[in-house]
Amino acid sequence: MNYPADNVAVHKASIRRENVVKILEAAESVFAEKGFKGASVGLIAERANIPKPNVYYYFGTKEELYRRVIEDVCSIWLHAADTFDETNDPRTAIREYVASKMDLARQRPNGSRLWAIEMTSGAPFLLDYLENTVKPWLLSRERVMDKWIEQGKLKPLNARYFFYMVWATTQNYADFETQINIMNGGAPLSDDQFQDAKNHVVQMILKSAGL
Repeated sequence: MNYPADNVAVHKASIRRENVVKILEAAESVFAEKGFKGASVGLIAERANIPKPNVYYYFGTKEELYRRVIEDVCSIWLHAADTFDETNDPRTAIREYVASKMDLARQRPNGSRLWAIEMTSGAPFLLDYLENTVKPWLLSRERVMDKWIEQGKLKPLNARYFFYMVWATTQNYADFETQINIMNGGAPLSDDQFQDAKNHVVQMILKSAGL
């Protein structure tokens, strides 16, 4: 049986979730455009259509919000490789991972650009995250690929360099979108063009791994 107090709590929780999503989406675009120093909480609040004090209520500082945005983006990227644990078929795992990374470049271009800004700046806010989260993840993926190589399912290759190539290739479609648009006659890739590009990237990467 629901009591009025329960309904109020559920309603407040729903509002909180909605506000957090709005703030994170606005922050992702503002930080990608302005960088950490150039972005202001006021502009993020304005773009989210939320009072500025509310941003501080949900995220105590601009740095906390910045880290949350970037870590959320990277977390989605990392989970895209869950297929490495879900199948023992390297072709399926790599195909799904690369396709997902391409889709994420299309769906979350600002997040990719923000990550690029942070990395090219020397990762001033995320050194610990790289060391404690991304590096262990990479080592775990390397172990899976090395096992496939030992089993003869994958040709000998340096798994770490392989991942570097995947990251550079897929994230290029977000980070250098302007360049791609200009090469495309000044227009963004259509859905059909992007699907064609994704298919080419997936096939080229599979071929590079002998799959």
